[in-house]
Amino acid sequence: MATVLLVERERHSVLEHLVDAVVAVQRAHPVRVGIDGIDAAGKTTLADELAGLVAARGFPVIRATIDGFHRSRSQRYRLGRGSPEGYYHDSFDFPALRQELLDPLGPRGDRTYRRAVFDLHSDRPDPGVPEHADPDAVLLFDGVFLMRPELEECWELAIFVDCSPEVAIRRGVLRDARNGDAAEIEQRYRTRYLPGQELYLAECRPRERADLLVMNDDVTLPVVAGRVGDSRGDRSLN
Repeated sequence: MATVLLVERERHSVLEHLVDAVVAVQRAHPVRVGIDGIDAAGKTTLADELAGLVAARGFPVIRATIDGFHRSRSQRYRLGRGSPEGYYHDSFDFPALRQELLDPLGPRGDRTYRRAVFDLHSDRPDPGVPEHADPDAVLLFDGVFLMRPELEECWELAIFVDCSPEVAIRRGVLRDARNGDAAEIEQRYRTRYLPGQELYLAECRPRERADLLVMNDDVTLPVVAGRVGDSRGDRSLN
C-alpha cells in the first residue's frame, strides 16, 4: 500500500467506513467486492455485517464465498493433507469462479450468475440455481487467495482482513473443533493453512495491493487503513 491513512478504530466506525467505500464505487454493472484475508481472520463475519449495512443503503446484495468453489477432495489433497503448496495451488476452482460468478457480473457479462458450483460436504459438483443480478447490485465475496493474478482484475474493491498467526490459530481451533480434534486442527493450521498463506503473501503481496486493509486481531477494535485516492481507477461509470 503505497500511501496509507489510518481511518478508524472502533468496529462500528470501521464498518461504516467500509460501507462508504463500497457504495462510492459506481459502475454500469454490479460492483464486485473481494474480502480477502488469512484463514480465520474474520472475513465471513465482516462480509455478513457489510451485507446488511449495504442493503440498508438501498443496494441489492449478492453474498457468496470461496467455499462454493472448492475442488474435489482428491484434487485438494493430491500433494498430501499437510501440504501448504497443495492448499495454495489446488484447493479452489478459480476458472469456475470467474466463469460462473465474477465474469457474468463484470463489464462484459450478462449478469446471469451462480453463487456456487461445488458442495464441499458431499464432495460433489453442485451448481447453484442461475440468478440474475440488478445492474446496481453489490457482490460481497469472501475467501482466501482472492488477489491471485487470475482474479485481481475482477474486483472493483479489494479488502484484506488480517490478524496475527497465533490469533488465527486460536480462532480456527475454536471454530473448527466441533468437527474434529483440537490438536489435529491446530496442527493443520501450523503445517498447511498458514504456510500456504505465506506462499500467497510472498507471491501476490495482497496486503500492499488491497484497497483497504483491516487489522482484526481485536474484533471489537479493528483498525482500517486504505490508499489515499482510488487505486483501481476512476470510480465513474464505465
